[in-house]
Amino acid sequence: MPRERVADRVVVVVIDEKSLGAHGQWPWPRDLVADLVSRIAKAGPLVIGMDIFFPEPDRFSPGVIAARLEGKAPDVAARLKGLPSNDAMLGAALRAVPSVLGVAGIETTDARFAGPPPAPPVRFLDGAGERLRAYPGHLRNVREIDAGAAGHGLYSVDLEGGVARRVQLLGRFDGATVPALAVEIIRVALGSPPLVVAPVRDGTLELRFGEYAVPAQADGRAYLRYGHSRPGRFVSAADILDGTADLTALGGSLVVVGFTGLGLVDLTTTPLGEMAFGVENHAQAMEAILEGQFLRRVDLAPRIEAAVLVAFGLALFFLMPRSNAQRSAAYLVAGIVAVVSAGAAAFLFLGLLFDPVAPVLGAAAVFGVMQAGSLAEAQRQRQQLREQAARMAGELDAAKRIQMGLLPDPREVLDGERRADVAALLEPARTVGGDFYDCFMLDERRLFFAVADVSGKGLPASLFMASVKSILKSAALTVEGSVGGVLVRAQDEIRRENPESLFVTALAGVLDLETGELEYANAGHEPAWSHQPYGRPERLDASGGPPLCVLELYTYPTTRRTLVRGEWLLALSDGATEAMNPAKEFFGSERLRTTLAWLGDEADAVTIVTRVRDDVRRFSGTAEPADDLTLLAVRWEGPGGAVSGR
Repeated sequence: MPRERVADRVVVVVIDEKSLGAHGQWPWPRDLVADLVSRIAKAGPLVIGMDIFFPEPDRFSPGVIAARLEGKAPDVAARLKGLPSNDAMLGAALRAVPSVLGVAGIETTDARFAGPPPAPPVRFLDGAGERLRAYPGHLRNVREIDAGAAGHGLYSVDLEGGVARRVQLLGRFDGATVPALAVEIIRVALGSPPLVVAPVRDGTLELRFGEYAVPAQADGRAYLRYGHSRPGRFVSAADILDGTADLTALGGSLVVVGFTGLGLVDLTTTPLGEMAFGVENHAQAMEAILEGQFLRRVDLAPRIEAAVLVAFGLALFFLMPRSNAQRSAAYLVAGIVAVVSAGAAAFLFLGLLFDPVAPVLGAAAVFGVMQAGSLAEAQRQRQQLREQAARMAGELDAAKRIQMGLLPDPREVLDGERRADVAALLEPARTVGGDFYDCFMLDERRLFFAVADVSGKGLPASLFMASVKSILKSAALTVEGSVGGVLVRAQDEIRRENPESLFVTALAGVLDLETGELEYANAGHEPAWSHQPYGRPERLDASGGPPLCVLELYTYPTTRRTLVRGEWLLALSDGATEAMNPAKEFFGSERLRTTLAWLGDEADAVTIVTRVRDDVRRFSGTAEPADDLTLLAVRWEGPGGAVSGR
C-alpha cells in the first residue's frame, strides 16, 4: 500500500554522474557549489535544503592556495590572499535565499563542533520531550557556510534490518532540539513559526508548526509512509550549471540538493523493496508532511496484538475438536484473513501500524499442535503410499528404459552411410508414452522411416506402442510394393492384437538413397515438412487416410516425389504443433514454419531436431506437456554423399 503521491512541490537537484563528468570529481570547489545555489535561487524556490556536508574548509579557497604558493610565486600568492574564501562565497549564496543546512547526530563528541548546534525555538507541552533521542555529539558545516543558512535540520534516517522505515523527526544535542531536515525546510518556507511538541493520549507525540501536525513516537522518530520512487523529480546539477535545465519546476518549490553519483550516493532500501537514494528520503518525508500521510504505532499496540493472539488461539482450541481437518483449516485461514485485513484497514484508513504476524504465527502454532495427533496417522498412511509410489516409479523407470531401448539409434543404423543424414528424438509427456519412430535399411539403397502416435498416453499406450512398432517393421520388411500397402498390412495385424480398440496415426516413407525418390503414406498423422536448398519450408501433401484400426479394408494411397540434393524432411508427432504455453496458446504450424525457416540450407539432421525441440520447450515454458514429442529428420545428401563444404 504505497503512498499515492499528491504533493508536487518537492524537487531534488542531484550531483549525478553527468555532473561529475562535466565538472570533475567531488569535492567541488565551494565557489562552484555557490554558483549552483545562486542559479537555483534565480528560479525562485521557497527554500533550498542541502543534503551535503561541508565540515572542513575548502582546500580550493584562494587563501589556501596562496599559502602553498608563498615561496614559489609570492606575487600570485599576494593577489590570492585578497580574494574572499570559497566558503564565504557559498555562505553568501545561501544567505541570498531561504536555505537549510544539515546537522548529523553522532555517538561521539567532535572537538570541532563544541556546544549545541543552531536550533529553532521548540515548546514542549506536558513533558512531551522526556524520551527524545539524545546525541552525544554532532557534525555540521564550517562557520562561514553555516552562517548563511536560515535553518538547520537533522539528517538521521534509521535503518531497521537494512530498510529505511523511520526518520528522526526530533533529536536533542546538549539541550538544543533540532528537527528533521524535511521539517525545517517546510518550517522555513512557512516563515519560521515556532515548533510545538504535544503528547497524544495513545502515547505518541505530535509535532506542530504552522498548519501541519506530524505524528511521532515518544523517542522522536516517525514512521514514514513511502511512495514509489519517481525519477521525474530529479534535476541534474550539470544541466543547471550549463543553463540547459528548465527551471520553471523549481519556482515556488521546496528544493533539496544531494548526490546520486556513484561513489557518493548512500543507497537505502524502502519498505516497498526499492533502492532509493539517500536524498530521496528527505524528499519523501517532505511530501508525507505536506500530504499528512505519516504513520503511528500507539503504545497499546503490543497489548492489542497479544489480546488478538489469545482470542484467536482460544477460538481454534474450542472449534477444532468439533470439526474435521478441512473445516479446521478453513477456520484458521478465515482468522488469518480477518487479522491481516484488520491490520491493513488500520494502516490504509487510520495510518495506524498493527503487526498481524505475531497473532497469525501464534494461531498457526496452536493449529499445528492440535493437528499433530491426526497428522501422525495421516503420515503413516502417506508413508505407505510413498513406498507404493516408489515401487511404481521404479517400474516406470524400467519401462522407460525398455521403451527407449526399442527405438533405433540412427547413427548406428546408418553407420558409415554418406548418402543420408538421419536424427531422431522422443520425449514422452509422462515417464513413458505412446509415440515411436523407426528407421532401417530395406536393402542397400532404400531407407525406411516412420513416425507413429498411439492414442492415449502413459503406460497403456507404451505397451501398445511396442507391439505396433514390431508389426510395422515386420510389414515393411515383408510386404513388396507401395508404402501404402505396408500400412494396410500393418493395420490387419494390429487389429488382431488390439483388445482395447486403440488406434494409431502413422507416417511412413521409403527413400531411395541413390535417386532421391521418396514414397510416403499417411494414416491420419501430422504431415511431414520439406525444405529444399534456397527454398522455404513446406508441408508435404497430407492426403492419406484415417488412423490405423479406424476403418477396415481401407487402402492407403502412396504419394511419390523426388528430393533434390541437400533437401531435408522432418516427420513429427502432434506433440510439437499442439504444444501449449501457460496462456493455453498452441505452438502451431506457423511457429514451426518460422523455426524451420531459420535453420537454413546447411542444417544437419541433429541440428534440425534439436532446434525444433528447443523452440517448443521455450514456447511451452512451465506448462505441462500436452502430448509426447517425436521428431525424425532425414537429409538426402545425394548418391555421392555430403556436398562439398558441409
